[in-house]
Amino acid sequence: MEKKIKAWIDVVLKCAAAATFLGASGLASADQLGIQVTGGTADHHVRKLDLGFVWDPNLTWWEIGGWHFALLGEAHAAWWHTDEGNENENIGEFGVTPVIRFIKGSGWFRPFVEAGVGVRVLTHPRLSSTFTMGSAFQFADMAGVGAQFGDHQQYQLGYRFQHVSNGGIKEPNPGINFHQIYVQYNF
Repeated sequence: MEKKIKAWIDVVLKCAAAATFLGASGLASADQLGIQVTGGTADHHVRKLDLGFVWDPNLTWWEIGGWHFALLGEAHAAWWHTDEGNENENIGEFGVTPVIRFIKGSGWFRPFVEAGVGVRVLTHPRLSSTFTMGSAFQFADMAGVGAQFGDHQQYQLGYRFQHVSNGGIKEPNPGINFHQIYVQYNF
């Protein structure tokens, strides 16, 4: 079982490295890079602090009444803390997520709705003797709302609902739901 977990972690790390390499090679044509800081809470008294790196390659399509769809890439490193953690009070989370956003195309204040599904690796799948995520490999889907603003669209503020679970690849699979607020600065 431990070999399977290590194999999944190896696959995810290789995918993250490939995404980083592809992202770095495309930086010359990138429209915006951003740093995102997120705070969130979930059941089981879990609190989460997340540092994200966002790449907006300016891939847009389907203009509708001054709004359009955009594709973004995000890489995340997060820290979970729980008071119920009689086995692991602190858990690390690492992963990537492609995000589709429906955003207002122009103006100083540009509201949006967004959704994405990514992969995550946890440093420990077990929070307590009564709650385990089943495996270190997880899927992370999210939906949110927010706005970009500023003279150069350099600021961003948003809310996300995120569900993290292993998608039934291993039992138990209780999943965990986060409510998150994030701020972002775009370069």
